[in-house]
Amino acid sequence: MARKIRHSSLESRTARLKLAVRRKPYNGPALARGVLLLYRRNKGNGSWVLKASNGHGAYWTKAIAEADDHDESNGKAILTFFEAQDVAKKLASGEDGNIGNAPITVDSALKDYRRDLEARSANPYNADWPRLHLTSALLAKPVQLLAATELKRWRDSLLGTMAPSTINRLGRCLCAALELAKQHDERIQNRQAWEVGLAVLPNAQEVRNVIISDGKVREFVATAYGLNHQFGLLADTLAITGTRPSQAARLRVEDLHDHPVRPKLAMPKSAKGGSRNRSAKKTERYSVPITVQLAAKLKAAAKGRADDAPLLLQSDGRSWGDNPGQSYHRDVDKVVTDIGLDPDEVTMYALRHSSIVRMLLQNVPIRLVASLHNTSVRMIEAHYSRFIVEHSDEISRRALLQHEPPSGHNVVALAT
Repeated sequence: MARKIRHSSLESRTARLKLAVRRKPYNGPALARGVLLLYRRNKGNGSWVLKASNGHGAYWTKAIAEADDHDESNGKAILTFFEAQDVAKKLASGEDGNIGNAPITVDSALKDYRRDLEARSANPYNADWPRLHLTSALLAKPVQLLAATELKRWRDSLLGTMAPSTINRLGRCLCAALELAKQHDERIQNRQAWEVGLAVLPNAQEVRNVIISDGKVREFVATAYGLNHQFGLLADTLAITGTRPSQAARLRVEDLHDHPVRPKLAMPKSAKGGSRNRSAKKTERYSVPITVQLAAKLKAAAKGRADDAPLLLQSDGRSWGDNPGQSYHRDVDKVVTDIGLDPDEVTMYALRHSSIVRMLLQNVPIRLVASLHNTSVRMIEAHYSRFIVEHSDEISRRALLQHEPPSGHNVVALAT
């Protein structure tokens, strides 16, 4: 039987009722290293409060039950002093009774998620990004104690600082970390907290798929070259291929097929699509045509470098890495501003969205458009149909029924 710890001021209701009513809990016994049982004196039944170390120099607290000050214990919502000890130990350590098994905090959940992403050859930035925006209080809080209201309050605090679509992506990264923590700790039973508190903001998709005209795309690329040749080469590649920046960053010198008339790139596939075998997926290549002019620039940039070296580099010779946006986002803002567009709306992804719509308006079959952009027909239909209608006005106008035939033409009546 587990040893019961005595405490004369708290173990009997008579002793507890002699204490003054106050908001701050009274200190109780230490149940183990870094685990304490506290008592808050209320007007009615008091509360048993668990205080435990998070392993990083801070503590978290949780009210675990009412005290049997006026009502008898029921073993669940109302507990005696000794029953509260048992519940506090289980909550702090898990059902196995190992006090060293501290609850997983949001901070440790993100660290575990980062290791999981690295093991699956996925982008570890998805685990680092939420940390940049979370408060220290949320980072230190055990996942099992998270509430929907505080997560929603945090999500809503980001409004005005970033686009709703960005908030949704940030929330999905945090949800993935919390879900992974739940899979590895049976004590975490509050999935609803992040499903409700981090629910996606509505109508956010509209902000992301920004389409710019071919003229503005050319201005974008030319201005990028003016800032920095290597940055311009990346922008040029994205504008011609419509690929994602993370895919272009993984191109190797050997992926350039410099045909004099029909040059192309063996583009690395993204790791999207729900598969957990990301490392194998990212080694796959698919053929993407490029212009002769771009091929010449890429060939010159790759001259003298090994076949397995990155094809696209930053100005300092480093690769763009798994998250190239971290390196170029300020340059993109400057380019977008210089060409008269809004940097809050237009990002590097506008080159991809514009490429997809450009092909669709040129009557390239949707299946081929999807393949060339490493996406699915379903995704294109879901996210680009509206833009096709908006940007195809001139084409569709030609097919409108005219009220009167053009003057000077012979009109032949159809047989009835």
